Order: sequence, then C-alpha cells, then structure tokens
Amino acid sequence: MFSFKPDRSQYPAAGEDGKLEIDLETGKYLKLWQGPNHPGITGNMSVELTVCGDEVVKGTTHVGYLHRGFEKLMERRTFIQVFPIVCRVCVPEPDFNEYCYAAAVEDLAGIEVPEYADWMRTLILEMGRFNSYMMFLGGIGGALGLGITGQWMTYLRDIMLDRFEELTGARIYHMFILPGGVRGHLPEGFEGRMEEVLDTAERYLADIDRVMFSNSVFKTRTQGVGYIDPALFEPYGVTGPNARAGGVAKDLRKDSPYLVYDQLDFDVVTHTDSDIWARSNVRRQDVQVSIDLIRQILRKMPKTGPAMAKIPNVLHWKIPRGETYIRGECSRGEYGYYLVSDGSGYPRRINVRGPSYTHAMALLEHMIPGTNISDVAALMVSLHTYPPEIER
Repeated sequence: MFSFKPDRSQYPAAGEDGKLEIDLETGKYLKLWQGPNHPGITGNMSVELTVCGDEVVKGTTHVGYLHRGFEKLMERRTFIQVFPIVCRVCVPEPDFNEYCYAAAVEDLAGIEVPEYADWMRTLILEMGRFNSYMMFLGGIGGALGLGITGQWMTYLRDIMLDRFEELTGARIYHMFILPGGVRGHLPEGFEGRMEEVLDTAERYLADIDRVMFSNSVFKTRTQGVGYIDPALFEPYGVTGPNARAGGVAKDLRKDSPYLVYDQLDFDVVTHTDSDIWARSNVRRQDVQVSIDLIRQILRKMPKTGPAMAKIPNVLHWKIPRGETYIRGECSRGEYGYYLVSDGSGYPRRINVRGPSYTHAMALLEHMIPGTNISDVAALMVSLHTYPPEIER
C-alpha cells in the first residue's frame, strides 16, 4: 500500500502552553474528521485530525453532546430521583453506575445490604461486563473490516439482554440495583436459560478466535500498533484492560474486593505487548472470565433471602452529612462515585470517575500524532471508551 511519510522535522513545534498551532494555509496540512458516523468510533465521539500526507500530526477529541451535565442534574434531585439518571452516564454498561451510586448512598446512610442482594449485584455486574465486551469485540473487528464479528457479537449481546429483560423487565436501562439492595429475585428456571446463553457464547467466541485472532490481516494491523508505554499508565490514569495489556495486574475485584468477589475464584488476565493486539486479547480472555464467574455465582448464591434492606420513606429521605468514594472494576477500568451529603434531602455533590475521560481524551490525544490515518479507528476502539462518561 502506498504511504507518504512526511519529514517530521517540518512539523511545527508546540508553544509554551504545550499546544500545537498548525497553519493550514501553507498547504502542508489537511484537516479531516474521524466520525461520528464511522464504524471505528465508540458512540457519537469524533476526532478532529490534522494530517500531513497520510500521517496524523494532531488529534483533538469532540465528544458529541449526546448526554451531558448529569452531575448537575443529580445535584438538583432527591436521592431516589437520582437513581434513574445514573444509568445514563454509561449506556452500554449502565449497571455499574447503579451499583456505585447505591453503594455510596448506603455507605453514608449506614445501610447494610442483605447477602442475597450482594450476590445478585455481582451477577448483574458480570452480565453487564459480558455485554460491554461484546460491543468491544464487534467494534474492533468492524474497525478493521471484519464486519461479521460485529453481527456475531450483536447477537450474543442480544440474547444476554433477553436474560436482563427476564430479570429486570428492561433491556438497556435496567434500574435493578437501587439503594438498599435489588428489586427482585431470580425467576424460576433462570439458571438453565443463562447456561444456554453462556454455551452459545462460547461456541461463537471460538469462531471469533479463528476468524479474527487467527487472521493474518488482523494480526498485521494490530501487533506493534498503538503501543502504550507503561510509564504513561500512572500519569495518564490508565486502568483496566488497557493497563493489564501492558503487564500491570491491577483489578479492583482482586485488589480491593467488593460485593462477593472474595468468594469467587478467578485470575487477573494480563499481557505484555501493550499494543492493539494485546488490548484486544486481554478483553477476549476477560469474556471467558466473566462467563466462568456467572456460572460460579449461580452455583454458589443463596436460593432465598431478602433482596432489600429496610430504608426510610424515600420521598423524605435525608442522608446524614458526610462524604464517600465508592469504586469498582468495570469493563474499562476503575469506576468510582464521589458523593457528598450536607444532611438535606438532596446530594450536595456527585462526581463520577469514569475511565473514558482519561483514555479517550488525554491518552488518545497524546498517542495519535504519528499514527497512520488507516490505524486511527482501531486505536480509538482499542482504548474502549464511552463518550457520555466524559460529558457527565
């Protein structure tokens, strides 16, 4: 493939403020837009690219104004009115927002969640992690021309949504985890129907291994491409699979166990190459970890028990004054909620720590200069970001 490689010595130097000012009038540079209507874009995000030949000189992210201002919306509503809002912060993995918010309220209010609810919450979070990885695997395949993988992964996500609908009554925004516990128990026969989903997933994932991960074109387009220096992990706040693909075995499910993860048997998946291939491979293996965890949960969880703790009248609920930070390991890394209460019936401050901000803005804009235009889509998808987390 023909590739024009410009002389980088001709690139302009960054100013004292670190910003790169480029004069498009010289004719050396061209401005292009990657997204938002592009299969290599996660959500409605787009990147403003400045290119010289087919090499990217600068990239500026634009997150699209789809969902925004959630934190201020939540601060103007009662604690129970916040509950239906939090799941919108991350559409493909909404349940983690429900858990973090509920756990933060429970921490300040001194509510002890029943054991059955903890098992149910863990089940819901692993089901959500599975669905998030389905979107990733389909997206990375689609970004590199393997459209069939996106169709397969959409199907697997859809049959897992069937189980969500059966359990919660909804497919996307489940609103099942709320302060005090969860809304209900497992339906009769749920375990058998979930096992059918997991068996089907394993058959399709074997096809993914053959069609994508054993594909020489996929390997060529991902191995050695999009390398992240592990020295950047700490200053750029890189967590989750993006860090584990660079050899950092950090996973809050192991490092700071919450819910019932300390009662489950699993290993933290790592890789050493820290490129697009490694990040994709770590997530592929993590899917199997989630499948195994769902089976363990259904086998070990209590068959009966209360699903909700006793809580005050939610219409007049005042949370004691205080502050807390609750975190956990979502499919993209550390996720956390900082909640401040002034003793009134409204949150004083809510701040959401989602991995997308550090990965999709700070890290991506640092990595993208010097990238070939054809690799931008795969690079973006490999960081696995959801734009509403940025505009929260």
